Amino acid sequence: MHDAYEPVPILEKLPLQIDCLAAWEEWLLVGTKPGHLLLYRIKKDAGTNRFEVTLEKSNKNFSKKIQQLYVVSQYKILVSLLENNIHVHDLLTFQQITVVAKAKGATLFTCDLQHTSTGEERLRMCVAVKKKLQLYYWQDREFHELQGDFSASDIPKSMAWCENSICVGFKRDYYLIRMDGRGTIKDLFPTGKQLEPLVAPLADGKVAVGQDDLTVVVNEEGVCTQKCALNWTDIPVAMEHQPPYIIAVLPRYVEIRTLEPRLLVQSVELQRPRFITSAGQNIVYVASNHFVWRLVPVSIATQIRQLLQDKQFELALQLAMKDDSDGDKKQQIHHIQNLFAFNLFCQKRFDDSMQVFAKLGTDPTHVIGLYPDLLPSDYRKQLHYPNPLPALSVAELEKAHLALIDYLTQKRSHLVKQLNDSDPSTTSPLMEGTPTIKSRKKLLQIIDTTLLKCYLHTNVAMVSPLLRLENNHCHIEESEYVLKKAHKYSELIILYEKKGLHQKALQVLLDQSTKANSPLKGHERTVQYLQRLGGENLGIIFEFSPWVLKICPEDGLKIFTEDLTEVETLPRDNVLNFLKEGFKELAIPYLEHIVYEWEDKEPEFHNVLIQLYLERVQGLMKQYLNSLPEGVAAVAAGKEEGELGEFRNKLLSFLNISTSYEPSRLISDFPFDGLLEERALLLGRMGKHEQALFIYVHILNDTSMAEAYCHSHYSSAVEGNKDVYLSLLRMYLSPPDVHCLGPIKMELSEPQANLQAALRVLELHHSKLDTSKAINLLPANTQIREIRVFLESVLEEKARRKRSNQVLKSLLQAEFLRVQEERIFHQQVKCVITEEKTCRVCRKKIGTRYPAPCLRSPGTPTAWWCTTSAARTATRVPPSSEPLRWAPTVGSSMTPLPPPPPPLWIWNWKRIRWVEALELCPSKEFSFFFFFFIKPELTAGGPGIKGPDFPSFCSSGNVPPPLRRGEK
Repeated sequence: MHDAYEPVPILEKLPLQIDCLAAWEEWLLVGTKPGHLLLYRIKKDAGTNRFEVTLEKSNKNFSKKIQQLYVVSQYKILVSLLENNIHVHDLLTFQQITVVAKAKGATLFTCDLQHTSTGEERLRMCVAVKKKLQLYYWQDREFHELQGDFSASDIPKSMAWCENSICVGFKRDYYLIRMDGRGTIKDLFPTGKQLEPLVAPLADGKVAVGQDDLTVVVNEEGVCTQKCALNWTDIPVAMEHQPPYIIAVLPRYVEIRTLEPRLLVQSVELQRPRFITSAGQNIVYVASNHFVWRLVPVSIATQIRQLLQDKQFELALQLAMKDDSDGDKKQQIHHIQNLFAFNLFCQKRFDDSMQVFAKLGTDPTHVIGLYPDLLPSDYRKQLHYPNPLPALSVAELEKAHLALIDYLTQKRSHLVKQLNDSDPSTTSPLMEGTPTIKSRKKLLQIIDTTLLKCYLHTNVAMVSPLLRLENNHCHIEESEYVLKKAHKYSELIILYEKKGLHQKALQVLLDQSTKANSPLKGHERTVQYLQRLGGENLGIIFEFSPWVLKICPEDGLKIFTEDLTEVETLPRDNVLNFLKEGFKELAIPYLEHIVYEWEDKEPEFHNVLIQLYLERVQGLMKQYLNSLPEGVAAVAAGKEEGELGEFRNKLLSFLNISTSYEPSRLISDFPFDGLLEERALLLGRMGKHEQALFIYVHILNDTSMAEAYCHSHYSSAVEGNKDVYLSLLRMYLSPPDVHCLGPIKMELSEPQANLQAALRVLELHHSKLDTSKAINLLPANTQIREIRVFLESVLEEKARRKRSNQVLKSLLQAEFLRVQEERIFHQQVKCVITEEKTCRVCRKKIGTRYPAPCLRSPGTPTAWWCTTSAARTATRVPPSSEPLRWAPTVGSSMTPLPPPPPPLWIWNWKRIRWVEALELCPSKEFSFFFFFFIKPELTAGGPGIKGPDFPSFCSSGNVPPPLRRGEK
């Protein structure tokens, strides 16, 4: 408790019994039981709490009975309840202004100054007349009815306005009546054991409602706005609100309390007080039957000092906001708020404390310093606090950490938005003289590191999301220390990765890969980490991938083949060289992946893959041939068992389907004593079809492979491939010498002709052969009956092709006739020009001017100039961008324009192509055009013409360039 008010006697032992009070400014109205109205002027002596009291006016005949007084200083009127009726008097002269005739029999009234949306004040009044409530408003020096009367269940004993509602206290219950036009009534609660109900208006538009020794605050909806009611030491008789205090008149003394926080501030003993009234802020009068006291507030500075000593920071803060005497008001409020927040923390109200700190903008490091082991010890020693910090148990510390996390998250979000601002951070110290941090980046570093520590204490699952933030500012060494201490190696890897410390991260993964209970055991995390590094960290990939490639080559290869953007963009030639040097067995699957999966067309990769296939096949082939029993021939290519058959099939298939390798470079790598199928494919890719067919026909003796070769290489559109079947036929009928293949290290017999195979080719592939060349290749003794099937097939094909061409010719002729008919139809449209015809664009008569054909509807002519403008608009060509032509190109719905009339030529002659003018212009019109416009330019050495000789210019066939607008 502290002293908020000091009671000062104003009137003592008044001979007349006081029945009511009213006050404004320095005036006090006292209504007495005999009906006298006394007006006192009360002046305060400067610097003291003594008052000069003067009786300015006494009206002994004011009324027989003064029941209630209410002063409206804004309107200079006194509203009073006299002899059960409402009277209005002038506030200065006490002359009666009006009487509310309808309110005769009134027992109670309440007034309210309503502030409208336009900023004006409107006086409203509610009068209780028996069991009815009447509503009025003040206008033109008279009260008018506001709306219809409301019926009540009983006679009102107490009432007050509450915004757009009226709270009414009856003998047993309180009700709230809404001024919504319908008079909605809400039952609140019983009045209790007190003799008279008590309803008092509050300064913020609410009302205080009494129930015995309790007081509840209600808003206009009838909802209690305070969690707990005010508890008085006795039943209040009257009540007045002087924010932040609420003053109640009790039977033996006056009690002063606060609503928020709920505190008993002061008890003032007075002799049987009954009434209380206010003349404004800090002017409160209390009266008994024969005494009047004034409650003089103690200076706010004194109150604040006492409250700070008592650690009543909330109330001190409310008083500081009211205090206008202190020049440094903001600094005082800020200081009190900091003390309040610190006190909340000491009371272990951590959430409330952090909310206050967040509003104040206190330096986050000072808030973090309230917690143990979150700041470096050397920096922590620089911080000072009002009182010693409380000791926290484990449960309390966890609760405090959760509140700190919310606070730091909010501060972090705010700082990140301002990170790029040039101005330094504006944070305030908790205690004056304590250093603060101005750098936003350093603040973020401290906040993120503290959040990491808090998450490790409260919610480990949030550590990883924090470290994965792109703008994570955790201090590396401090974060590394706490994560290792907590054995959070997975989170440590994330920290290293986000900070770009990839070698440290990979070393931790390598160390943890062999530990039995480690969550990082194995090579999977290393593979995933290396896959995300990208080409800029290729050296690190080559440094830490070998141990994975050794223990698990298949998973290790995924470092270079996974379907990730970072993996696909690795320099493939460097990766290939790396694999060839240390892990040659993985080079083939790597090349297969980039060729088949990534569809890389780089010739070098295709060449190397073929060379690696060849190397494996040659090594396996030697083992295979040495393992064959004597006299047993080798199986066909690709039919071998085991790896030899697998790799040879891959080699044959790749040579057949790939189009990117370079056969001329590769063929020298293939042996001359084996792998003839592969050599044949290379020769075919080089365009040497006869050598390839020689291998199939005369060395491998496989006619089906020869025909399949021809089928895959034949193309009528390619010059070198359209006679491939003719080469096969020649190979059967006139085989070349064995040495056509070069230095083959094999014993081969002299090739023999195969007429039957040749005849079969003629029969099956006659459409792909040049008939005359094929017949010329046949031996002279070949009989007609042997080639009868061939000849019949050729003749049938020729006849079929002839019939198809005849049908196509007929169809084209029919289409031609249709188009001609359509052209004739459109040419029949005509337009007759008379003297009365007008242009459909400019609405001027065309007369004898040469018209242009219509642009849209037939029969509607358009003047030449209008048509030209429309054409230029349709084709979006600026008027000066192209020279004027006799037939400009227009949209698809327009027709070419005919030559313009001579006047237009004369006007635009500089933009006309002269050769077209010579061709199109009649001779008599051109002579006028020439002599008046062109000839002067020629004789003066006009543009584009060298010399004044016009005949020589015309005979030379030169055409001067077209002139554009703006040229001379």
